[in-house]
Amino acid sequence: MFDSKHMAVCASRVIPASAKEIFDILANPSMHSKIDGSGTVRGTVHGPGRLYLSAKFAMSMKMVIPYRITNTVVEFEENRLIAWRHFGGHIWRYRLCEMDEGLPSVATEVTECFDYSAAKSIRLIRLIDAPVKNLIAIEKTLERLEVVFS
Repeated sequence: MFDSKHMAVCASRVIPASAKEIFDILANPSMHSKIDGSGTVRGTVHGPGRLYLSAKFAMSMKMVIPYRITNTVVEFEENRLIAWRHFGGHIWRYRLCEMDEGLPSVATEVTECFDYSAAKSIRLIRLIDAPVKNLIAIEKTLERLEVVFS
């Protein structure tokens, strides 16, 4: 879903795992390259083994050319919410909502958002069609996250 008013792109998926199990993957930077659907995240350069509010972690990336990016965790609620941003100002956010009604086993709705409302270069983000590309990548990331639990 693309929300031009709030300048965010989000997608959700119900994954057959507990919120804790999913959060443990999201809070571990070394797992990001394994679930990344964009193909740009290559691996962890440095950072803690488990993220926490205000933690900094650097990732090896490649989008045309290799580069490194340092992120800071800006939102953190154990097993429910984690988000980080880098110097560009936009935020990658994951919300988890464990579902228990009418399901035979535990499942969690995971919503990933690319929030560029505070980005320093909104024009550039729109010029390179990042919202559309990021929605495709988000959907692939959620699919790869689900595969971890299959």
